[in-house]
Amino acid sequence: MSLGASVMMPIIFLILGLIIGMGFGKSLVSGLKVGVGFVGLSVITQLLSENIGPAVNTMVKIYHLHLYTLDIGWPAASQVAFGTSVGAIIIPLGLAVNIICLLIGCTKTLNIDLWNYWHFAFIGSIVYFATKSFWWGMFAAIVTIIVTLVGADRSQKKVEKFYGKDMTGISIPQAFCVSFIPFAVMVNWIVDRIPGLNKVDIDADKMKEKFGVLGDPIVLGVIIGMLIGALARYPVAKILQLGVVLSAVMVLIPRITSLFIEGLSPIAKRTQEIVKNKFKGKEFNIGMTPALVIGNPVTLVSSLLLIPIILFLSVVIPGNQFLPLASLSGLIYIFPLVLPYTKGNVLKSLLVGIVSLILGVLSATTLAGIFTKAVKIVQASLIPAGTSSVASIDFAASPLAWIVYECTVNLPIIGAIILTIIVVSLMIWNKKEIKKGL
Repeated sequence: MSLGASVMMPIIFLILGLIIGMGFGKSLVSGLKVGVGFVGLSVITQLLSENIGPAVNTMVKIYHLHLYTLDIGWPAASQVAFGTSVGAIIIPLGLAVNIICLLIGCTKTLNIDLWNYWHFAFIGSIVYFATKSFWWGMFAAIVTIIVTLVGADRSQKKVEKFYGKDMTGISIPQAFCVSFIPFAVMVNWIVDRIPGLNKVDIDADKMKEKFGVLGDPIVLGVIIGMLIGALARYPVAKILQLGVVLSAVMVLIPRITSLFIEGLSPIAKRTQEIVKNKFKGKEFNIGMTPALVIGNPVTLVSSLLLIPIILFLSVVIPGNQFLPLASLSGLIYIFPLVLPYTKGNVLKSLLVGIVSLILGVLSATTLAGIFTKAVKIVQASLIPAGTSSVASIDFAASPLAWIVYECTVNLPIIGAIILTIIVVSLMIWNKKEIKKGL
């Protein structure tokens, strides 16, 4: 874990490439492209954080958007996740559960996105702290792992169809992303039945067609950046600078994420060849990071537009005490599995983001108590001086995390029975769909 995704993923890809007979050279290059992609994405995300952060903090002061629970971001959440006995075994546990599900035919995804196993570790760890039981923490983590695998399987065909042939044989088993599939389905269904709204059909290509140069991602970045700068009451020079920085983000993220595709495609293709030859009639997907697809213009536009929207909604949502700040640069991870269901429709995708975050900040508020307790135990220095309550959007704002936590902590026996029934039902359903070739 201390090596990080940029080092570990090339090592994993090198080993996997050698196992499937790609040869040392090709395997090494594939792995390094993925590692370089992670480095580039980290640099751009940091650029976004360094420029959005001050603007957001200024808006908080100007519009008095202070709330009780402070957002300390996903890095703190991941440290909490891996800082417990549950987190310490999450990688072998996750792989074991995954392999068992593969063997019994309840999934066709092999999840090698090991870094994002921290989502499983997070829910397991907070349940562990709340119940003081290692076994309850294990149960919560296993439930989350299986639900995520099913979500990855059921969304894979849509992912492949929407993002293109480069995603053939690749699924996205990231728990945070999978959490928002139900919202995408629900919002899609509702909007399609509202006269007027159901006629609004604007995706990345249609933005360019209808709005000309204003619909180009490079120009949209400038417009959104200037809007955020204006809301922060920046001087003209800083407004323009923020506009150009967000324009750069809109252009560079897709370029960087193409490296992930270049690195992963040879391994994915070779794996598919082996499966077809050795296991005729069976399909096999490689589970990979959503970083592969976050460069879609609709993802970037929707996540940037969400920033001012959720800041102001957080203050007026009844019962909410959580103000998203440090996690705002990570809003792009709401959309990788949303867009295949909304077919890249900007309006629908944005509405999914708004609904998801309204419930997300309430979830973060609910989990803030145990989150704060966990941070104090694992690494108290992560809590800023004078702050008594902390949380994060990723993974505390995930509806999946909230449901699993509530069922295991507040309804221990009944909740465990409910979760078990749901998980077993999902496994049986997924197995039937896999047999149908779906």
